[in-house]
Amino acid sequence: MFDTSSKLKAGLAALSVAAGASLLPLTAQAEGTVNIYSQRQPFLIQPLLDAFTEETGIEAEVLHLDEGLPERIAAEGENSPADVILTVDIGRLAAVVDAGVTQPVENDVINEAIPAQYRDPEGHWFGVTTRGRVIYASKDRVEQDTITYEELADPKWKGKICMRSGQHQYNIALFASMIAHHGEAEAEEWMKGLKENLARKPGGNDRGQAQAIYAGECDLGLGNTYYVGLMMNNDEEPEQKEWAEAIKVLFPNSQDRGTHVNISGMALAKNAPNKDNAIKLMEFLTSPEAQAIYAEKNYEYPVLPDAEVSETVQSFGEIKPDTLPLADVAKHRKAASEMVDRVGLDDGPAS
Repeated sequence: MFDTSSKLKAGLAALSVAAGASLLPLTAQAEGTVNIYSQRQPFLIQPLLDAFTEETGIEAEVLHLDEGLPERIAAEGENSPADVILTVDIGRLAAVVDAGVTQPVENDVINEAIPAQYRDPEGHWFGVTTRGRVIYASKDRVEQDTITYEELADPKWKGKICMRSGQHQYNIALFASMIAHHGEAEAEEWMKGLKENLARKPGGNDRGQAQAIYAGECDLGLGNTYYVGLMMNNDEEPEQKEWAEAIKVLFPNSQDRGTHVNISGMALAKNAPNKDNAIKLMEFLTSPEAQAIYAEKNYEYPVLPDAEVSETVQSFGEIKPDTLPLADVAKHRKAASEMVDRVGLDDGPAS
């Protein structure tokens, strides 16, 4: 354990209660330790951390926070135990950078492993895995096997599309990519068409869109690839296997620019007390071993080019990722969010 004052421990405990977080004992400045603040569910990252500890002998301690991670680290200031930040979505990665709680990393091992479009040009964040923002399509009612995002505004799909809230971070990133590719005016006209094609008011989560297709409420749904794998292999809730069986995965724009992808990612905390160990962990997460664990356990795509993809993910079909740098996508997130409100996307289709 690291040598911290009772005052700091009390402060951390109070912040934990305020954040509603589950706090494992964090040890600042001890050899052989790295402290992780994570917005990824513990069961998703624990196999990776166990492998890291087995390989390096460095103990990994995790604080899981669903919300408020940047604010938590900012409040802790120079005394923060945080070494590595793990989170999902380019928006959340941009948020920790904007909060001023990261520091740049210039590391040849990491930079050579991760393609440029999946890392911050200034070195503040790095993608670890990718997931496609794809179309779930009814196997029974949708004959075509190719589609584009632009086609979602085609009147032929009127009343046939389901989606979660347009303000959800996964959809905001997709809409931001549409702005990056087409400009705001054209993207807004597209969004208006998408709204008119909705079968219902946006709601639920990505799995809920597959459930709606299974129930015959719509024919198409927007969702992330890894949710399909989670549904296919959900022994605790076997009805989700039926939802997965009812859909096929269409990779939009495979014929041209490629499918929009988002990332899970990592960043080095600004005041990391165990910086050397933090860098070792970040290097490990880009290794073939760690990438294979991510691919098998989480049904995500490795960022390493040519890395092996799990059999479940291979069953979806081949993905051609959009090469638009995610740093460029992040620039348009605010405009995308404002557009969702301006168009009234979350109000659903006009009656």
